[in-house]
Amino acid sequence: MTVGVTRDNITIVLQRPRYPENIGSAARAICNMGFAHLIVVAPRVWDERRIRRLATHAAGSVVERIQRFDSLDEALVPFTHVVGTTARLGGQRPVIKSPDYLARNLIPLSRNNPIAILFGPEDRGLTNDDLTRCHQLVNIPTVDFTSLNLAQAVMVVCYCLRTTGLAGPPAFTPRLAKRIEQDQMYDELTAVLIQIGYMNPENPDYWMTRIRRFFNRLSLRAVETGIIRGICRQIRRYGEKRYADGLRDGGNGMT
Repeated sequence: MTVGVTRDNITIVLQRPRYPENIGSAARAICNMGFAHLIVVAPRVWDERRIRRLATHAAGSVVERIQRFDSLDEALVPFTHVVGTTARLGGQRPVIKSPDYLARNLIPLSRNNPIAILFGPEDRGLTNDDLTRCHQLVNIPTVDFTSLNLAQAVMVVCYCLRTTGLAGPPAFTPRLAKRIEQDQMYDELTAVLIQIGYMNPENPDYWMTRIRRFFNRLSLRAVETGIIRGICRQIRRYGEKRYADGLRDGGNGMT
Protein backbone atom coordinates (compact mmCIF):
# COMPACT_ATOMS: atom_id res chain seq x y z
CA MET A 1 0.00 0.00 0.00
CA THR A 2 1.31 3.45 -0.96
CA VAL A 3 0.24 6.43 1.15
CA GLY A 4 0.38 10.07 0.03
CA VAL A 5 -0.36 13.42 1.61
CA THR A 6 -3.80 14.11 3.02
CA ARG A 7 -4.82 16.57 0.34
CA ASP A 8 -7.68 18.08 2.31
CA ASN A 9 -5.15 19.31 4.89
CA ILE A 10 -3.02 21.14 2.30
CA THR A 11 -3.72 24.80 1.46
CA ILE A 12 -1.88 26.91 -1.12
CA VAL A 13 -1.31 30.48 0.09
CA LEU A 14 -0.43 33.27 -2.35
CA GLN A 15 1.18 36.23 -0.59
CA ARG A 16 0.64 39.59 -2.32
CA PRO A 17 0.17 38.26 -5.87
CA ARG A 18 0.40 41.02 -8.49
CA TYR A 19 -1.76 39.72 -11.31
CA PRO A 20 -5.28 38.21 -11.26
CA GLU A 21 -4.30 35.95 -14.17
CA ASN A 22 -1.67 34.25 -12.00
CA ILE A 23 -4.25 33.66 -9.27
CA GLY A 24 -6.51 32.00 -11.84
CA SER A 25 -3.68 29.90 -13.28
CA ALA A 26 -2.67 28.82 -9.78
CA ALA A 27 -6.28 27.81 -9.06
CA ARG A 28 -6.25 25.72 -12.24
CA ALA A 29 -2.98 24.02 -11.24
CA ILE A 30 -4.37 23.26 -7.79
CA CYS A 31 -7.48 21.74 -9.32
CA ASN A 32 -5.47 19.69 -11.83
CA MET A 33 -3.52 18.06 -9.01
CA GLY A 34 -6.56 17.24 -6.89
CA PHE A 35 -6.25 19.97 -4.27
CA ALA A 36 -9.05 22.38 -3.36
CA HIS A 37 -7.92 25.04 -0.88
CA LEU A 38 -6.50 28.41 -1.96
CA ILE A 39 -5.86 31.52 0.15
CA VAL A 40 -4.93 34.89 -1.35
CA VAL A 41 -3.28 37.52 0.87
CA ALA A 42 -3.35 41.22 0.00
CA PRO A 43 -3.54 40.86 -3.79
CA ARG A 44 -2.38 43.90 -5.72
CA VAL A 45 -5.43 43.62 -7.98
CA TRP A 46 -8.54 41.53 -7.37
CA ASP A 47 -10.51 41.02 -10.57
CA GLU A 48 -12.61 37.87 -10.42
CA ARG A 49 -13.43 38.02 -14.13
CA ARG A 50 -9.72 37.88 -15.03
CA ILE A 51 -9.13 35.18 -12.41
CA ARG A 52 -11.89 32.96 -13.75
CA ARG A 53 -10.75 33.39 -17.36
CA LEU A 54 -7.40 31.76 -16.55
CA ALA A 55 -8.80 29.28 -14.04
CA THR A 56 -11.26 28.01 -16.68
CA HIS A 57 -14.61 26.47 -15.85
CA ALA A 58 -12.96 23.30 -14.52
CA ALA A 59 -11.37 25.15 -11.59
CA GLY A 60 -14.41 27.31 -10.89
CA SER A 61 -15.06 25.50 -7.61
CA VAL A 62 -11.54 26.38 -6.38
CA VAL A 63 -12.10 30.05 -7.24
CA GLU A 64 -15.45 30.08 -5.44
CA ARG A 65 -13.81 28.82 -2.26
CA ILE A 66 -10.84 31.23 -2.30
CA GLN A 67 -10.32 32.88 1.07
CA ARG A 68 -8.92 36.42 1.08
CA PHE A 69 -7.03 38.10 3.90
CA ASP A 70 -5.37 41.47 4.37
CA SER A 71 -2.36 40.15 6.30
CA LEU A 72 -0.25 37.01 6.29
CA ASP A 73 -0.51 36.62 10.06
CA GLU A 74 -4.30 36.54 9.82
CA ALA A 75 -4.19 34.04 6.95
CA LEU A 76 -1.89 31.60 8.78
CA VAL A 77 -3.85 31.52 12.06
CA PRO A 78 -5.36 27.99 11.63
CA PHE A 79 -2.21 26.25 10.37
CA THR A 80 0.18 24.17 12.44
CA HIS A 81 2.90 23.89 9.77
CA VAL A 82 3.93 26.45 7.15
CA VAL A 83 6.24 25.74 4.18
CA GLY A 84 7.75 28.71 2.34
CA THR A 85 8.96 28.58 -1.26
CA THR A 86 12.10 30.46 -2.26
CA ALA A 87 14.36 30.79 -5.29
CA ARG A 88 17.17 32.28 -3.20
CA LEU A 89 19.58 30.00 -1.38
CA GLY A 90 22.24 30.37 1.30
CA GLY A 91 22.71 32.97 4.01
CA GLN A 92 19.79 32.96 6.42
CA ARG A 93 17.79 30.52 4.27
CA PRO A 94 18.34 26.83 5.11
CA VAL A 95 16.38 25.24 2.28
CA ILE A 96 15.13 21.81 1.21
CA LYS A 97 16.31 21.57 -2.38
CA SER A 98 13.76 19.03 -3.56
CA PRO A 99 9.93 19.28 -3.60
CA ASP A 100 9.87 15.45 -3.69
CA TYR A 101 11.76 15.29 -0.40
CA LEU A 102 9.42 17.90 1.07
CA ALA A 103 6.42 15.84 -0.03
CA ARG A 104 7.75 12.75 1.75
CA ASN A 105 8.21 14.80 4.94
CA LEU A 106 4.67 16.12 4.75
CA ILE A 107 2.94 12.75 4.31
CA PRO A 108 2.85 11.82 8.03
CA LEU A 109 2.52 15.43 9.15
CA SER A 110 -0.54 16.05 6.97
CA ARG A 111 -2.55 13.26 8.59
CA ASN A 112 -3.44 15.37 11.64
CA ASN A 113 -2.19 18.86 10.80
CA PRO A 114 -3.40 21.66 8.51
CA ILE A 115 -0.44 22.72 6.34
CA ALA A 116 0.06 25.92 4.35
CA ILE A 117 2.36 26.08 1.30
CA LEU A 118 3.32 29.73 0.93
CA PHE A 119 4.26 31.43 -2.37
CA GLY A 120 5.48 35.01 -2.63
CA PRO A 121 4.75 37.76 -5.16
CA GLU A 122 5.91 37.32 -8.73
CA ASP A 123 8.57 40.04 -8.74
CA ARG A 124 10.50 39.39 -5.54
CA GLY A 125 9.20 36.30 -3.81
CA LEU A 126 8.83 35.99 -0.05
CA THR A 127 10.60 38.53 2.14
CA ASN A 128 12.82 37.57 5.08
CA ASP A 129 10.00 38.69 7.37
CA ASP A 130 7.56 36.37 5.56
CA LEU A 131 9.99 33.50 5.96
CA THR A 132 10.15 33.88 9.76
CA ARG A 133 6.62 32.46 9.76
CA CYS A 134 7.73 29.28 7.96
CA HIS A 135 8.81 26.00 9.54
CA GLN A 136 10.49 24.77 6.34
CA LEU A 137 11.65 26.30 3.07
CA VAL A 138 11.66 24.53 -0.28
CA ASN A 139 13.42 25.39 -3.51
CA ILE A 140 12.46 24.17 -6.99
CA PRO A 141 15.76 23.31 -8.72
CA THR A 142 16.19 24.93 -12.13
CA VAL A 143 19.02 25.22 -14.66
CA ASP A 144 20.68 28.64 -15.09
CA PHE A 145 17.46 30.68 -14.88
CA THR A 146 15.95 30.42 -11.39
CA SER A 147 12.75 32.42 -11.87
CA LEU A 148 9.49 30.50 -12.35
CA ASN A 149 6.05 31.87 -13.11
CA LEU A 150 3.91 31.77 -9.97
CA ALA A 151 1.43 29.27 -11.39
CA GLN A 152 4.29 27.09 -12.68
CA ALA A 153 5.79 26.97 -9.19
CA VAL A 154 2.41 26.06 -7.70
CA MET A 155 1.99 23.29 -10.27
CA VAL A 156 5.44 21.78 -9.59
CA VAL A 157 4.92 21.66 -5.83
CA CYS A 158 1.36 20.34 -6.10
CA TYR A 159 2.48 17.70 -8.61
CA CYS A 160 5.14 16.45 -6.19
CA LEU A 161 2.67 16.43 -3.32
CA ARG A 162 0.19 14.53 -5.49
CA THR A 163 2.54 11.88 -6.85
CA THR A 164 4.98 11.21 -3.99
CA GLY A 165 4.07 8.31 -1.75
CA LEU A 166 5.41 6.16 1.06
CA ALA A 167 5.09 2.41 1.28
CA GLY A 168 2.97 1.39 4.23
CA PRO A 169 1.20 3.53 6.81
CA PRO A 170 3.08 6.71 7.85
CA ALA A 171 4.32 7.19 11.38
CA PHE A 172 1.86 8.92 13.68
CA THR A 173 2.35 12.68 13.99
CA PRO A 174 0.23 14.49 16.62
CA ARG A 175 -1.59 17.77 16.14
CA LEU A 176 0.99 20.52 16.47
CA ALA A 177 0.58 24.06 17.80
CA LYS A 178 -1.25 26.40 15.46
CA ARG A 179 0.54 29.40 14.01
CA ILE A 180 -1.34 31.78 16.31
CA GLU A 181 -0.32 29.73 19.37
CA GLN A 182 3.30 29.81 18.26
CA ASP A 183 3.20 33.56 17.58
CA GLN A 184 1.76 34.22 21.04
CA MET A 185 4.60 32.20 22.52
CA TYR A 186 7.19 34.15 20.50
CA ASP A 187 5.68 37.47 21.60
CA GLU A 188 5.95 36.52 25.27
CA LEU A 189 9.42 35.08 24.80
CA THR A 190 10.59 38.26 23.07
CA ALA A 191 9.21 40.44 25.87
CA VAL A 192 10.84 38.46 28.66
CA LEU A 193 14.22 38.16 26.90
CA ILE A 194 14.27 41.93 26.41
CA GLN A 195 13.25 42.47 30.03
CA ILE A 196 16.09 40.34 31.42
CA GLY A 197 18.62 41.98 29.11
CA TYR A 198 19.29 38.98 26.88
CA MET A 199 18.25 40.78 23.69
CA ASN A 200 18.74 44.29 22.38
CA PRO A 201 15.28 45.92 22.30
CA GLU A 202 16.39 47.90 19.23
CA ASN A 203 17.02 44.73 17.23
CA PRO A 204 15.19 41.73 18.73
CA ASP A 205 14.85 40.04 15.33
CA TYR A 206 18.57 39.21 15.32
CA TRP A 207 18.09 36.59 18.03
CA MET A 208 14.41 35.79 17.49
CA THR A 209 15.07 34.56 13.96
CA ARG A 210 17.50 31.99 15.39
CA ILE A 211 15.18 31.11 18.26
CA ARG A 212 12.29 30.58 15.82
CA ARG A 213 14.42 28.22 13.74
CA PHE A 214 15.31 26.27 16.86
CA PHE A 215 11.69 25.83 17.95
CA ASN A 216 10.55 25.09 14.39
CA ARG A 217 12.81 22.03 14.39
CA LEU A 218 11.06 20.76 17.54
CA SER A 219 7.51 20.65 16.07
CA LEU A 220 5.90 22.01 19.23
CA ARG A 221 2.46 20.92 20.35
CA ALA A 222 -0.10 23.37 21.73
CA VAL A 223 0.44 22.25 25.32
CA GLU A 224 4.19 22.81 24.95
CA THR A 225 3.79 26.36 23.71
CA GLY A 226 1.54 26.90 26.73
CA ILE A 227 4.27 25.64 29.06
CA ILE A 228 6.83 28.02 27.55
CA ARG A 229 4.40 30.94 27.80
CA GLY A 230 3.78 30.05 31.45
CA ILE A 231 7.52 30.02 32.16
CA CYS A 232 7.88 33.44 30.50
CA ARG A 233 5.04 34.90 32.57
CA GLN A 234 6.52 33.52 35.79
CA ILE A 235 9.95 34.98 34.97
CA ARG A 236 8.35 38.39 34.41
CA ARG A 237 6.35 38.16 37.64
CA TYR A 238 9.45 37.20 39.59
CA GLY A 239 11.43 40.08 38.09
CA GLU A 240 8.66 42.54 38.87
CA LYS A 241 8.42 41.24 42.45
CA ARG A 242 12.16 41.55 42.99
CA TYR A 243 12.05 45.09 41.62
CA ALA A 244 9.15 46.00 43.93
CA ASP A 245 10.96 44.43 46.91
CA GLY A 246 14.04 46.52 46.11
CA LEU A 247 12.01 49.74 46.06
CA ARG A 248 10.35 48.86 49.36
CA ASP A 249 13.68 48.13 51.02
CA GLY A 250 15.32 51.35 50.02
CA GLY A 251 16.66 50.32 46.61
CA ASN A 252 19.23 47.80 47.88
CA GLY A 253 17.36 44.86 46.31
CA MET A 254 17.41 42.84 49.56
CA THR A 255 14.27 41.15 50.94
